[in-house]
Amino acid sequence: MKLIVAVVQDQDSNRLSAALTKNDFRATKLASTGGFLRSGNTTFLIGTDDSLVDKLLEIIKDNCRSRDQMVAPVSPMGGNADSYIPYPVEVEVGGATVFVLPIEHFHHF
Repeated sequence: MKLIVAVVQDQDSNRLSAALTKNDFRATKLASTGGFLRSGNTTFLIGTDDSLVDKLLEIIKDNCRSRDQMVAPVSPMGGNADSYIPYPVEVEVGGATVFVLPIEHFHHF
């Protein structure tokens, strides 16, 4: 048994949730915030049998896309202003960060 922890951008959350339901995967969704861009994320907790991990990873991959986004950097407060970039920069956001963890016991009450 494995626990899949998938952190996805909010824009991909509903699409992934629908795909998981369609493929009979049960998931718990948690609202989360990214540290780099301080933008909204959704963290999915999904328990599954070892034999279904590859199928689940494929579903996540197919429904979570990376995209480019313009971001205005935050001014450094008390930090080194030498490295501060005062204009928006394009960064890649989205996709999914996925952790696969072994589960010793699983109980559903």
